[in-house]
Amino acid sequence: MIPVQGFEGQVVAVLGLGRSGLSAARALKAGGAKVVAWDDNPDARARAEAEGLTVRDLSRAGALDGVSALIVSPGIPHLYPRPNPVVAAAWVAGVPVDNDIGLFFRSFAAGFDAYDSPPRVIAVTGSNGKSTTAALIHHLLQEAGRDAQLAGNIGRGVLDIDMPGEGGAVVLELSSYQTELARALTPDIALFTNLTPDHLDRHGGMGGYFAAKRRLFAEGGPDRAVIGVDEDEGRYLANQMAMGAGDDRVIRVSAAQKLTGPGWQVFARKGFLTEWRKGRQMAAIDLRQILGLPGAHNHQNACAAYAACRAMGMAPKVIEQGLHSYPGLPHRSQVIAESEGVLYVNDSKATNVDSALKALLAFDRIRWICGGLEKEGGLAGLQPGLPHVVKAYVIGREAAGFAMQLPGVESETCTTMERAVTAALAEAQPGEVVLLAPAAASFDQYDNFEQRGDDFTSRVKAALEA
Repeated sequence: MIPVQGFEGQVVAVLGLGRSGLSAARALKAGGAKVVAWDDNPDARARAEAEGLTVRDLSRAGALDGVSALIVSPGIPHLYPRPNPVVAAAWVAGVPVDNDIGLFFRSFAAGFDAYDSPPRVIAVTGSNGKSTTAALIHHLLQEAGRDAQLAGNIGRGVLDIDMPGEGGAVVLELSSYQTELARALTPDIALFTNLTPDHLDRHGGMGGYFAAKRRLFAEGGPDRAVIGVDEDEGRYLANQMAMGAGDDRVIRVSAAQKLTGPGWQVFARKGFLTEWRKGRQMAAIDLRQILGLPGAHNHQNACAAYAACRAMGMAPKVIEQGLHSYPGLPHRSQVIAESEGVLYVNDSKATNVDSALKALLAFDRIRWICGGLEKEGGLAGLQPGLPHVVKAYVIGREAAGFAMQLPGVESETCTTMERAVTAALAEAQPGEVVLLAPAAASFDQYDNFEQRGDDFTSRVKAALEA
């Protein structure tokens, strides 16, 4: 645990008692704060009381009297589409509003003056690829023998981690919800993967969404910034952070173009990762044979992770060895089996058209299991990937309607995962890929995408072992 500094003897309110809220309450208490907590869910309040926390309805008049700070969980809106009433009351009362990420950066460096090599924080944000990039950096550091912990929007809560030792590293995945509100953001290395529309109602539009991501760099002042430059927002951010073309405090990353110039660049083309620095090629890695990182979108993740590890002083050969041993993140282009020339891939996290398209473009001959609770906007965006599909096996309660939106694709309305897996495995030929990339939410049949991916994985493995 990272005890929160600066609130000893003061009353601090915590709104929202999920994973991050409870973690913040514990860390505040460990740092000597007097914690009062609230959640609209009575079960969450009961869990907090069982841990000895004081529960107080923060929505009541005067509930924030004498409170030094309000700590808000990520899922609670504080501005758009409308501020939570407790947050609005804090503004009126002059109570500072923060979150667990702000508390972490406020407290993390306490006592590091005695270290010869202080621990470093690598923070990853962006729209797509955050989880894979953060997990890959963590894996590469551990494979190189470095003390590393993974936290934030993946792994453990940021305040639940152990205080790192000499030369250690903390890798954080940070969502826009987390970066937008944190009052302290001071990573040593900050990464921006890419930007595509998401959570726009929460941020008041695309500009607000990008502004939330940009705070990690503009207010964080990292020693090194790794920035994906395949969209205008990334190019803008890299330009804002660099003092000139040769400023190698900014490492530009691309999976769509060759990058040139006197600065520091890492890019992937035709399956090869290349590092250029000060006009010279420093390293090249063949990514095509790395099963845990298939497709151009994962090659971008590999470039970003490689750049972060190079900024940490790791040698290219050491990074390359670690890339080959990366198993893939569960439910994200995860290779779960290979049998008789057929590859089986679980990408249940592909819950929207954009992420499913990336999965389709990663392979050539696909037996595609898709469908579920369709999101707004339809499926037209999948069109560039459909030529890669040999056949679609559609699941979900609206499977027939989903299949009708896949022009030119042979499809079978399976409805259930059991029928889809049975049919796909029976028809798959050597050289093909059986891919779960639903392009839809899971809630019509499953509690979450993880449960859907686990169902696919268990049925595939059972069938192959039969």
